[in-house]
Amino acid sequence: MMTKEELLKLAIAARTHSYSVYSHFAVGAAILTKDGQVFEGANVENSSYPCSMCAERNALYNAYMHGYHRDDFAMMAVAADTAEPVSPCGMCRQVISELYPKDKPILLTNLKGDVKETNAQELLPFAFDGSDL
Repeated sequence: MMTKEELLKLAIAARTHSYSVYSHFAVGAAILTKDGQVFEGANVENSSYPCSMCAERNALYNAYMHGYHRDDFAMMAVAADTAEPVSPCGMCRQVISELYPKDKPILLTNLKGDVKETNAQELLPFAFDGSDL
């Protein structure tokens, strides 16, 4: 099984695929599945800002497009050049709360090597879900 450090390195490397010409804020994400597959994502911006997509959502959607689902995930890592470990935005927290297991590790890091380990439940404790509809 891949180590946390290896997954963090893949998230940092995924930043190289970022298209962040407006914010200049490259973010990378990597999701490890229980069977050892890794799905990466990077943020992709657009001049029409609402059309942009975050790294975390790109990684999750990438995994889903390959047939993986919530119960298949073992660990996620997110990386950016921030003073503290990067924190997912509100939209990503909502998507993570629905598409990623609530109790599996989510590793947040920066380029200095600071790491915060959390999970979906901690990121969004009162998540809106299908029962609210």
